[in-house]
Amino acid sequence: MDYTDLISSIIFDPAGAAHVTVPEDWMQGRTTYGGLTAALSLKAALPLAGDRPIRSAQVAFVGPSSGELVSVPTLLREGKNTAFISVRMTGAEGVVAECIFAFGAARDSALDFSYMKAPEVTAPDETPAFFSDDRRRPAFSRHFNVRLARGGPPLSGATSGEIALWLRHKDMQAPMDAVSVLALADTPPPAAMSMLSQPAKISSMTWMAEFLTDRITTQDGWFLAQHIAQTARQGYSSQAMRLWNAKGEPVMVGRQTIAVFG
Repeated sequence: MDYTDLISSIIFDPAGAAHVTVPEDWMQGRTTYGGLTAALSLKAALPLAGDRPIRSAQVAFVGPSSGELVSVPTLLREGKNTAFISVRMTGAEGVVAECIFAFGAARDSALDFSYMKAPEVTAPDETPAFFSDDRRRPAFSRHFNVRLARGGPPLSGATSGEIALWLRHKDMQAPMDAVSVLALADTPPPAAMSMLSQPAKISSMTWMAEFLTDRITTQDGWFLAQHIAQTARQGYSSQAMRLWNAKGEPVMVGRQTIAVFG
């Protein structure tokens, strides 16, 4: 099932809870792909946000999720310009994700700057594919085009935990909005995996994302992501994440905590 059909299959019940069944091709091992979990949670929150754009997302991946999932949004606080909404996602085994989303209307400000410059990399059509079709890969990854512009692939024993990748939905009908970007941005495996030389299980624990614009646009669906593993200690890795559109305009920044079993 492609992204557009999956999002369109969400059913809101009279109480406002969002129901969806995640197919096997969106799985990452025994759990739903984390970016989709975050995107489905955000989709559930939107009816309570009014016309305010998303400004930040905080997602805790509490447990493995699969099959039928229910996301229940709760309006925590609403002001003239902002709204805070929590979303609890549950599955057959209980709570699988807990999220807090902050929404905020644009306002005039004396401050207008950005020091977030995109790295210099080759264009998408000049960049090799990240995933090889002849090697094992997560099921969900087949819904995305991913090209490695900088750094090493997973398990390559790289000396640096930095990767830069071009990302795009294969479903070119996917809407250009915050939900689709959130679904896309978590596609790459943790940057620290490039430094490993032997297979090891990994699991995302938390993900924080901040949207830097309410006008999400790009060329041919491509976004440039940079992930940097800043620490890896005692079985946990912390990484910084940044995302630009094809013109090099900032779209998102984030942080992620990953458990590394090996």
